[in-house]
Amino acid sequence: MRLVLSLALSVCFLFAQPPVADPPPVKVTKKIVLFNGKNLDGWYKWLRENKYEDPKNVFTVQDKMIRISGEEWGGIATRNAYQDYHLIVEWKWGGKTWAPRLDRTRDSGILVHAVGEDGAYGKTWLESVESQIIEGGTGDFILVGGKNKPKMSCDVRKEGREVYWHKGGEPMTRDSGRFNWWGRDPQWKDVINFRGAKDVEKPVGQWNRHEVICDGDTITNVLNGVVVNYGYNSDHKQGKIQIQSEGAEILIRKVELRPIKKHVSHR
Repeated sequence: MRLVLSLALSVCFLFAQPPVADPPPVKVTKKIVLFNGKNLDGWYKWLRENKYEDPKNVFTVQDKMIRISGEEWGGIATRNAYQDYHLIVEWKWGGKTWAPRLDRTRDSGILVHAVGEDGAYGKTWLESVESQIIEGGTGDFILVGGKNKPKMSCDVRKEGREVYWHKGGEPMTRDSGRFNWWGRDPQWKDVINFRGAKDVEKPVGQWNRHEVICDGDTITNVLNGVVVNYGYNSDHKQGKIQIQSEGAEILIRKVELRPIKKHVSHR
């Protein structure tokens, strides 16, 4: 009995330990299922206000899906770091939104090459490159700074102060800010249920297939089979994967990594 109790306490102690900030990366050579449909094994939680605790159950598994309520700002992150992979995430919006984004566009995101201390950006997210999930803007790149500033290039077209990925366009390098996906509506407004004329994202309640291909120093965003953004010369090439909670309910039924079949340039 004492031995069983001791083992149980050891297991609890192990899972209570803070994650390693920058574990050595796993190079993906075979399919890796990151969500098993049962629990959040292999992930850990981080919330701006509660850090590694989740008293409001922002992150749960229900009906073989990850439910991220959006009630508090933060994310779930993989305990392992990865490099050179094809990430597939299948997600859909739930109906719930929270103040201060109660009547604003539903918002989340997938952070790749995430490194450094938890909460490095605004006490909330890891330093990373974000493949944005937001109504009307899914597929944007956002450079999320921490101790250092991620740097990446895109070929773009300019419309006023905004820049949009444009194959064969003008090369631009940034270490902060956003590269919009090619079809983002120039009249985009931060209002709930926004839909742009060229949106590839499915309507609320329908499943989206979101792919992020991290191949060396390139990152490709593919949404529902359409290449929507492409970056190169990224100085972040490995790290954890973090999925955000940012004021809107989002449901996820698949998270997996696959090997990269061949390099494809979208310049």
